[in-house]
Amino acid sequence: MRGASPDGWWTHGDALRRVVTDLLAAELAQMRPGRPSAPASWSPDTQFVRDLGVDSLELMGLGTALAEALHLQRGGIDEQLLARPCIGDWITSARAGLDACATAGVAADELALTFRTSGSSGSPKRCTHALATLEQEIAALAQLVPGRRRVLSAVPSHHIYGFLFTVLLPRRFAGWHDGGAVEVIDMRRAGPAALAGLARPGDLIVAHPGWWEAAARVTPAFDADIVGVTSTAPCPDALAATLAAAGLRLLQVYGSSETAGVGWRDRADQPFTLLPYWTRADDAACLARTLPDGTARPYPLQDRLDWSDATHFVPAGRLDDAVQVGGMNVFPAWVADVLALHPQVREVAVRLMRPDEGRRLKAFVVPRSGADVDSLRADLPGWIAERLTAPERPVAWTFGPRLPRQASGKPADWIIDAE
Repeated sequence: MRGASPDGWWTHGDALRRVVTDLLAAELAQMRPGRPSAPASWSPDTQFVRDLGVDSLELMGLGTALAEALHLQRGGIDEQLLARPCIGDWITSARAGLDACATAGVAADELALTFRTSGSSGSPKRCTHALATLEQEIAALAQLVPGRRRVLSAVPSHHIYGFLFTVLLPRRFAGWHDGGAVEVIDMRRAGPAALAGLARPGDLIVAHPGWWEAAARVTPAFDADIVGVTSTAPCPDALAATLAAAGLRLLQVYGSSETAGVGWRDRADQPFTLLPYWTRADDAACLARTLPDGTARPYPLQDRLDWSDATHFVPAGRLDDAVQVGGMNVFPAWVADVLALHPQVREVAVRLMRPDEGRRLKAFVVPRSGADVDSLRADLPGWIAERLTAPERPVAWTFGPRLPRQASGKPADWIIDAE
C-alpha cells in the first residue's frame, strides 16, 4: 500500500469522527472520577478549554490517548494535537496522520490500532492489533450477517467490539452495495425503548447483554430480517431464548480485547464455532491463529474452553481469577458468590481495591427489594466473618440499586469515596 491513495476505514462516512469523540469522551470521564461524564455528542467546533473545561494536563492526556490508539506518533502529530483547540481540528489531524501512514511510511500489513481492556478482571491493559487481522475477522463475520443495510449501535466505537462492528463492518457492507453508504445510527442516547420505532428489515443491531435485556422488555416482536449481535459479556441463555421467540436472530460473539473475536453462535443451546482462522492448540491455555500472511501465532486465552470437537466449544470460566491479599491468593468471584447467599442481597460485585484505596477487597452490594440498607451494612461484616477467611473479607462496602457497568455492558470499577 506504499504510495497508494488512502482508502482506509477513516475515509468512510463519519467513522473517524465517531471513534475520536468516543475515545476522548471515555478518556475525559476516566480522568474525572466521581464527576458527571461529558456528553460524546460534541460538534466539530467544540473547544476543549472553553466548552469542556479541559486543563493542560488533561489536554496532554487526551492527545496521548488518541495518538496511542490510532498510532499517530509519526511526524509530530502529538504536537499538532496539543496546538489545536477543538474537536474538529483533532479529527482533521488524525485523518491527515492516517493518510500519511497509508500513502508513505507504513505498509498495509503494518497499520495497527491499540485498544484498552475495560479492567473488569484486573488492571486495564493495552492490546494492539494489526489492521489486517481485524479486516480478516470482519471478512469472516460479514458472511454470518449478509444483506445488512444499516447498523444500529448501542456500543462505543473505540472499543474493539464497537470498532469491528460499527466501523469496519459497515465499510464491508458498503462494498456489497456498489459503494453505497451504510448508515450507522447511534442508539446509546435513544435507548432500547426507541428500538421499535427505528428498527426495520435489513438492520444489524449491535449491543451488549445489558442493553438486550432492556430491549427484550420493551420490544415484544421484531420484524423479519433484523439481526442482532451481542458481545463484551456472556449473554444469558434465557435472554437469548426470549429474543429468539420475539423473532430476532441474535449472533453471539465470543472473544476479548486480547484476541478479538474467537467464535460465534446464533442459538443458546449450541456451542460456539471457531472463526475459520483459529485452531485448537495443544496448550489448553492458548489458541493458534493463522494470520493473513499465512503464518501462525499462538494467543493466550483468558477463559477455560470446554471442547465438543476440534472447532466447537463453550466458555467454562476464567483461567485464573485469583488476586493477592496479604500474601494469599483469594478469588473475588468466589467471595461474591458467598455474599450473594445472604437473604437480603440480590447482587454483588467484589474487586481488589485500587492502589490508592488500599490492599484489601471491596464489595458493591445491590440489596433485595424492601431490605433496610443500614441494617444490611451493619450485618454483613459479622455474617461473612463466619464464612470467609480474613483475606477474603471485603473491608469497604458500597450499596446501590444496580451493579456498576460501563457503556459496553462490562462490569465497571467504583470509587469507595463516592459511597
